[in-house]
Amino acid sequence: MLKDITLGQFFPGDTVAHRLDPRTKILLVVLYIVALFCAKSLLAYGILAAVLAVCVRISRVGIKSLVRGLKPVVFIIVFTGILNLFFTPGEHILAELGFLRISAEGLQNAVFMVLRIMLLIMGTFLMTYTTSPISLTDGLERLLGGLKKIHVPVHELAMIMSIALRFIPTLIEETDKIMSAQKARGADFESGNIIQKAKALIPILVPLFISAFRRADELAVAMECRCYHGGEGRTKLHVLQYEGRDYLALALGLAVTAGIIVLRQFT
Repeated sequence: MLKDITLGQFFPGDTVAHRLDPRTKILLVVLYIVALFCAKSLLAYGILAAVLAVCVRISRVGIKSLVRGLKPVVFIIVFTGILNLFFTPGEHILAELGFLRISAEGLQNAVFMVLRIMLLIMGTFLMTYTTSPISLTDGLERLLGGLKKIHVPVHELAMIMSIALRFIPTLIEETDKIMSAQKARGADFESGNIIQKAKALIPILVPLFISAFRRADELAVAMECRCYHGGEGRTKLHVLQYEGRDYLALALGLAVTAGIIVLRQFT
């Protein structure tokens, strides 16, 4: 299960998706999320799924990597779908199970909600797969640069987000090693009720927290030794600059989002 968590991983490549400016990819993800929340028909979700499939094809990441990333959140997706299925009021009742009712409107909302969550997660993961944490930091800092005028610590916030994404795979690997070591000593994490399973996680959480704090301390010491004092006066080795492909990608993203919004008016 832990190996299926792919958030924060970066797959190096030389495709058009990898060469796009990180600011462009962040804005495209925002547009994609807006389009997802504006979609209200199977046609709209089909268009957005097709757009994601084209992006996956261009990036050469592989649909299997995106689907594998969904495994850790399957419970949340199913639970959300069940809530929408049984607790959405509607006039056209399809079935009744005691006080629970399944309506046509509830079924539609459940399907749309499941599709929305899946496409949203896969679209966000695709950005992290094709963008290095350093590039994401630079892109976020440049996009939010205007907030510096009101004394918002943009550089520090972007750095925190980048470090968090960077260390997710590291912590997952560390957790897997701790679990393997505990199992070798006879620990059982699968049997018992929920309370017993929760108690069994304590031998994992304690060394994991210690390891995380140790890594954080080492990182802080390393940054201090290199005279890191925030973004004040810092220069960039690679200066971000928009190119023709970035403007084309943004234009296509705006066109798709506008089309979904217009389609919403006719459904």
